[in-house]
Amino acid sequence: MRGAGYLKAWRLIAGLAGLFLLAACGLTVDADQARVCRSTLPALNGGATITVQRIQAGPAARSLTVLYSVEYPDRPPLDRYAICTFAAEGLSSRKAELTGLATEEGPISGASLYLLKHYYLDTPEGIASDPGSPPHASVVELPAALAYWLQQVLVSLPRTAIYALLSVAFALVFGLSGRVNLAFGELAAVGSAATVTGAAIVLGLGFNSPLLGIAAGLAGAVFAGAMHSAVGGHFTISRINASSSQPSLIATVGLSLALMEYLRLVQSPVTIWLPPIWSDAWPLARSEDFLVSLTPVSLVTAGLGLTAALGLLWLMKATGFGRSWRAVADDARAAAMMGVNGPRLLTQTLALAGGMAGLSGMLIVVQYGGLGFAGGFQYGLKALIGAIIGGIGSVPGALLGGFIIGLFETVWSAYLPIEGRDMALYAALVVFLIFRPGGLLGLQEATPRPV
Repeated sequence: MRGAGYLKAWRLIAGLAGLFLLAACGLTVDADQARVCRSTLPALNGGATITVQRIQAGPAARSLTVLYSVEYPDRPPLDRYAICTFAAEGLSSRKAELTGLATEEGPISGASLYLLKHYYLDTPEGIASDPGSPPHASVVELPAALAYWLQQVLVSLPRTAIYALLSVAFALVFGLSGRVNLAFGELAAVGSAATVTGAAIVLGLGFNSPLLGIAAGLAGAVFAGAMHSAVGGHFTISRINASSSQPSLIATVGLSLALMEYLRLVQSPVTIWLPPIWSDAWPLARSEDFLVSLTPVSLVTAGLGLTAALGLLWLMKATGFGRSWRAVADDARAAAMMGVNGPRLLTQTLALAGGMAGLSGMLIVVQYGGLGFAGGFQYGLKALIGAIIGGIGSVPGALLGGFIIGLFETVWSAYLPIEGRDMALYAALVVFLIFRPGGLLGLQEATPRPV
């Protein structure tokens, strides 16, 4: 019966992951390529009003077909089309490089294409000339305030997934050992570097598929995060047996700085960016001219984060590892008397927490394109705040705290001056430490119990 329950849980997790990845697989039009192709239309139809009707895959590889209508003064509308061919696709940095253009009248000559690219498309005027995506008349009409609020919630989804995974990494280690590892932000940067490396390997093998690149990056990020966390945590947490947590805390600060410098030397100070993928906005609702939309990459990022969170909750509740973790967190001596190997469990927990941090770094790369060698510090600090607010010794509480931090940042940026956002966040941390130090789902005592 227990095996059947495990199988059902894994099927649920795999089904969620497959659902979000299938949503990504169904995309056939690259947003960057569509924008470049649309921007050629005003140059082909000088002085006309252009309305894009539909964008679809072209007749050849690496091509798009844009169906549109043009309307001149005192003339009836005319339906036309343009076929744009590009140098590459997928994860290649040359995917938006236009190499061919044809209309219903035939292909554009090489000389005309060269002039169009260098003296029109590459100029601010050419970039601003994009006539826009096809109209979306079928979406739901919402009140202005509701539409704006819904857009902010959708925008916050990737950020909340990133913070939630990083926050739960803090909770896993603290709940077991009573130690705070301040290097998880840098472990997220390690995961981001591994993601870029995995995508580069896929490109080097001759594959441009974003799905293959993300799969390789996912595997590399989780492995790199787990390995660096297990090794670094062994020397900064496992080997330091002082009754006070301060020596271990100082050691993790050193680990954080060491990882930061390590990344600077390995990947250079220059951040390597992946080209945007699956960034075409899907319209969901509107309020007059304001369109509520969601990009497929945001859906994939949030979906992967949700899948990882559900998998972690199941792991902590329904497996031998989770039972051992809870037993040691409640009473380490009693657990040891019952046969639980505490040092091995701590190493496994460090690896699991590092894998979550590495996965968050992978989500940062997929959503935002890249993360510098020193960019993980702010993510780690804010995720620690989320873990404290939710309950740093509680895995569900840390997930809740990460969600709260992500939503708070987005809503504050939407309605209040962004300059005061971080100050308000740190002030909220002080309030929680004074009045609710155990967090929302943590302990109710005035001070957290030592684990």
